[in-house]
Amino acid sequence: MDDLTKVSFTNLEKVIYPDLELKKSRVIEYYIRVAPWMLGFLKNRVIVMNRYPDGIGKEGFYEKDAPAGVPPWVETFNIYSETAQREIDYVVCNKLDTLIWMANLAALEINITLSTIEDYESPDLVFFDIDPEPPRSFDDVIDIAFLLKEKLDELNFISFVKTSGKKGLHIVLPIKKGYNFKQTREFVHQFGKFLAKESDIVVSEFRNSRDPGTIFIDFMQNNRGKTMIAPYSLRAEAHAPVSTPLEWKELKKGLRPEEFNIFTVLKRKNDPWEGLLESKQALEVE
Repeated sequence: MDDLTKVSFTNLEKVIYPDLELKKSRVIEYYIRVAPWMLGFLKNRVIVMNRYPDGIGKEGFYEKDAPAGVPPWVETFNIYSETAQREIDYVVCNKLDTLIWMANLAALEINITLSTIEDYESPDLVFFDIDPEPPRSFDDVIDIAFLLKEKLDELNFISFVKTSGKKGLHIVLPIKKGYNFKQTREFVHQFGKFLAKESDIVVSEFRNSRDPGTIFIDFMQNNRGKTMIAPYSLRAEAHAPVSTPLEWKELKKGLRPEEFNIFTVLKRKNDPWEGLLESKQALEVE
């Protein structure tokens, strides 16, 4: 494998998913095989990594800065972070070698921004994060996702759905240039308020986001610098789930997010999000 990439591999025998006895070599193999579907969504976007060098049984860490010793062929993007109150060199993943390098760092979870580095202040994706609080189930999340899709369809918006890789769903709208994060955040917030009127289990305000038995439409994920787990990224959970793009018709009661994992995703025949980035739309309702 070393002959095919610039990456110098380390600790390939390290067990990353103990329950499955999956080694780091298997994680790297997954990212190589899923790269044709994944790289397009990573292109020219700031990357934030969740790394687990000792496996998911040990504590991982969230890494915004490009790590020490970053190879010269790895692209970076420097910008001031308001939350960190300093400049940060972020990794940008435009090449397979960079994706392999991140996998070798045990960056299981790869997060992307909702804007590209060419126009960092202007989002090109609107992000609906639908997250349940117990005892609400994934079936409840599916119900709310379809309620949201119905409203978006009525207004002629094209929407795309994926599993979060955990307990929720992500719905994404690709949008044209010219909007700012305040506008996209408010757009999602208004839809959350509408859904809260339509369903007793939906909450649209952060103060209620942890109320038991509710589902929060998290509009705050549309703030500048916030990230979304990338399509086809692994998650640091016992069964090695993947945040998986789906066809809307795949969402049915009884579906379980853990069905989409490091083993099953590679068997899928097509990418339901193919063409997403070319489906730009205006947010104004005609």
